[in-house]
Amino acid sequence: MSGRFRVGLVRYEEPYGSVAAAVEAAGGLGFVGPDSRVFIKPNIVCWTSATAFPKWGVITTSRVVEDMVRCLCDAGVRTVMIGEGMVNLNPRDKTLADRAFRALGYETLRRRYGVTLVDVFQRPFRKTAVADGLELSFNVDALESDLIVDLPVLKTHAQTVVSLGIKNLKGLINIASRKRCHSPDPYWSLHRMVAALPKNLPPIFTVIDGIFSNERGPAFDGTAHRMNVLAASRDVLSADMVGASLLGYAVCDVPHLRYAAEDAGRPADLSDVTVVGESPDALRRPHAYSFDYNADGTLPEAMARMGLRGVSYRKYDDTLCTYCSFMNGLVLTAVARAWQGTAWDDVEVLTGKAMNPTPGKKHTILLGRCMTRRHRDNPAIAHAIAVAGCPPKPEDIASAFQEAGIPVESAVLESHAVYPGRFLKKYLGRPEFDEAFFRVD
Repeated sequence: MSGRFRVGLVRYEEPYGSVAAAVEAAGGLGFVGPDSRVFIKPNIVCWTSATAFPKWGVITTSRVVEDMVRCLCDAGVRTVMIGEGMVNLNPRDKTLADRAFRALGYETLRRRYGVTLVDVFQRPFRKTAVADGLELSFNVDALESDLIVDLPVLKTHAQTVVSLGIKNLKGLINIASRKRCHSPDPYWSLHRMVAALPKNLPPIFTVIDGIFSNERGPAFDGTAHRMNVLAASRDVLSADMVGASLLGYAVCDVPHLRYAAEDAGRPADLSDVTVVGESPDALRRPHAYSFDYNADGTLPEAMARMGLRGVSYRKYDDTLCTYCSFMNGLVLTAVARAWQGTAWDDVEVLTGKAMNPTPGKKHTILLGRCMTRRHRDNPAIAHAIAVAGCPPKPEDIASAFQEAGIPVESAVLESHAVYPGRFLKKYLGRPEFDEAFFRVD
């Protein structure tokens, strides 16, 4: 491959040396120095202190974060920030980021290298144009930096096909902007909104952390793999094109990458990219991105195999925002646990911002504020059960399902702090999944 955009692709083999090799293969950091302000954006999707949970392929390894800090220090940079705006289902909890940063060893990085730790949600945001007539609110620390170092995880994503460097920037915007990204507007879809995220940001240096990957990400309910690969570039789109290829996807298979390429006047392939180091073909490992549903998309495949009848819980779409999406997994778990083998009374569950009811259903649960506003007074619905809230409260969700005759337990819905721990078991006893990658010694 040869072209004007350069991506370094290396196998992960050792601390520091592998990240340094990826950075050098991408052209190095000769453009920064002592006066540069650098903002590092890892991918910390979510956090809980209530239980151990699988971080592999979900969260950027602390190994790569520290090694990148060292590379910046070696380049003479004296002002380094590490910042993230992770999903928090309890907005009153102002300590979540601090607990995550401490557990991941970032406090040690602060003491050792003098970095500043930034909880994006405790800092100001500034409206920034990402397209004609469209503004999103970004963290000011990132906006005012000279360089953003983007450290995504190599993963597929149930809504955006892949989640790499461009998608990782979504963690820099405020909650209102995140919800706006999941628009029902057919033009300003999630994919086009994500493609617009890098517009008018400072220069971005991307290192995709593929020590572990995540199939059907972005969170802990996916399946992690040990990949041992790092991809780096001064051009975030090029890094993502190569990252997508590693996961088995062409640019044209990933809508937000296709839109980003169109906006940049670039081909939707790797023809203008020079890959330095390993060949993507040699390291490629195809990953599925979508969770399996039955043929008509009315139940997750696992629930259909359980024999659930009398309930239709439609497959999520791109308008389901992050906060309702995290709650959605808990709701599905609660519904599955409520099944006792007797068909329920023709219940349909609608989520997101765009779904329409199926004519003739006896009960329609409108899950979340957006569905409630859209269909509360819809005459096509025989019995509308609205669950307002953004996201809705667990007790309100439980009450709605119980009203429809599905005896879900509120306790299951309130278990979001321990829910991630359910997915740890499949990694136990497998030495390739080492917690040490998420510590700083």
